[in-house]
This record gives sequence, structure tokens and C-alpha cells, in this order.
Amino acid sequence: MRSAAILAGLVLSGCSPLDQVGRAPDFSPLEGSYQHHAMYSNPMPDQADPDRAMDGSSLWTAGHASLLGDRRAGGRGDILTVVIQIDDKAEISNSSDRSRTGNQSMGIPSLLGIPQRLDRKLPEGASLAEAVETDSSSTFSGDGSVSREEKLTLRVAATVVEKLPNGVLRIEGQQEVRVNFELRELIVTGYVRPSDISRTNEITYDKIAGARISYGGRGQISDVQQPRYGQQITDILLPF
Repeated sequence: MRSAAILAGLVLSGCSPLDQVGRAPDFSPLEGSYQHHAMYSNPMPDQADPDRAMDGSSLWTAGHASLLGDRRAGGRGDILTVVIQIDDKAEISNSSDRSRTGNQSMGIPSLLGIPQRLDRKLPEGASLAEAVETDSSSTFSGDGSVSREEKLTLRVAATVVEKLPNGVLRIEGQQEVRVNFELRELIVTGYVRPSDISRTNEITYDKIAGARISYGGRGQISDVQQPRYGQQITDILLPF
């Protein structure tokens, strides 16, 4: 009776995956995120900046909206495209062999006639001429190999959420795609230099410092692929 009451409380409180039964997973809200704050705390001006405004007396201007203007992201709230093309392959192979052989012997064949006198008092077959003799050998062989291959091609729009005092831009991008009852999520964060942004307002992932790229999902398929909570706890607690 008590377990049924606890289960009902979890379902009603919404802290259990059971509240997702029969419906697709919800999107992550943008409100309250860094992107939302950067957009609304620094709104786009109604007209172009005077420094970037087009001069009516000139056909060629450097205004932001002109044909030859710089359209790259450069301030808080601007948007740029992150191009992710990961094609990494690594192979590591190690082999080591070690062997050691030792032989030691000690005896007292003669010492003022003392060993001969003592040999007569020792048990039959015992002699100080060959008092101690040891042999030892050890052999070790180890092999190890690692083979890894990763390939990922994605494009995502990111927002400049902060411009640091040294001019470096901190970006954050999030993209969610829901297909039926499975939601795929892509998250990109990091720091970029304005000079690394191309003329087409794009930047590749290898030019992002401190890049954090996450590609995963949640939904019915992801839930089936994950071990149950009880199994995860058992794997952690059991020592064998």
C-alpha cells in the first residue's frame, strides 16, 4: 500500500519519466538561457548603426547591410554558423616483453678443516661444500591496442552570448529536432576569435577554444537503449 502511494506521488509531482508516457518529449525552453538573455538584453536597433550606415552619396560603403559590408558576428546577440566536421581515427598498439634469470650458489669447501669436521655431524647427504644454491626466473609479456574512429558532420547556428574584454566571443548554440517520439539535441559552446569567423559568417569547430559539443537525444528509443536504474545501481555497488 505504501509503495503504491509513493509511486502515485511521483507521478503526480512530475518527477518521474512516467509523465512522458504516451507523448513525445518536450523541447528544452529557451527562456532563461544565455541565448535568450543575450538577445533581449541587447536588442537589435531599429536602424543601422551610424558608423555602419550607408552614405547616400556613395555607391560603395562599408555599412553592415551594404553589399560589401562586414556581415560577420562581432557583438553580443549576433548569430553565426558553426560547422562541425569531425573525422578522427586513432590506432595505438603497444607490446612489451620482459624476462629475468638469476642463479646464486654459496658453499664452504674448506676453512681450516672446520667444514670437514662439521660434515661428519650433519645428516647424511648434507655438506657445507654446497651450502646454498638458488635459481630464479621470471617472464612478463603484455600486449595492448586501441582502435577508435569517429565521424560527425553537422551545422548549427550559435549566438554570441558574451564579448570578453580581450575581444574574444563566447558562443552558445542549441538545436533540437523531434521526429515522432524521439528528440535529437545538439549543443555547442566555446570561445572564438572574431578574426577566425569567415566572410560567410561561419566558423569551423577546430577554431573554437574550449569547445563543448554534445550530440544525443531523448525519447523512447534512447530510454530502451539505457539500462534500468536498478541495473545501474547494481553495477556500481556489486564488487564482482
